[in-house]
Amino acid sequence: MIKRFIGIAAVAIMMVSCNEQKTAYVDTTKLIQEYKEMKDVEAQFTSKSDSIKAQLDSVARSFQQEVQAYQSEMNSMSESARQEKERELMQKQQMLQQQQQMRSNQLRQESTAVMDSLVNKVKDYVKEYGEENNYTYIFGSNESANIMYAKEGLDLTEEILEKLNNEYGGAEIETPAKTEDEVEE
Repeated sequence: MIKRFIGIAAVAIMMVSCNEQKTAYVDTTKLIQEYKEMKDVEAQFTSKSDSIKAQLDSVARSFQQEVQAYQSEMNSMSESARQEKERELMQKQQMLQQQQQMRSNQLRQESTAVMDSLVNKVKDYVKEYGEENNYTYIFGSNESANIMYAKEGLDLTEEILEKLNNEYGGAEIETPAKTEDEVEE
């Protein structure tokens, strides 16, 4: 009877240990914000946005100068010439606004596509990490507090962030190729 009880207890313990679920969580906000590739992409889009803004500002200044030139000459123009110039200026203004809107939308679409791709890359990495390390669940936590409490040691954010950043490596700084004169010296 005791042997039978010990056998049943051993089987029950094995079943419980086989069904243990390994869980952890990742702070998704921190992971995305501190991922080097995400920072690099954000910097690229900021630079691109600044460049587009500078181009559009230059065109707008040119247009503003044209408007000012018209305002200083309008009193010496005939009524029909004034109307024609105003119509021309209004068309230019509309074209500038459309161009600005189009470039802004294009940049936003590009940014959204790249950011979505990076978020998917991070999700795929966390999934791969979970499979390789035998996790049943890896939860995502963010500022909306999906996880209200977690036992210390279950946060994988730093470990995954470090591995993602090491895998990405960052943008390499290119050194310019030496000219023949520099090689000979």
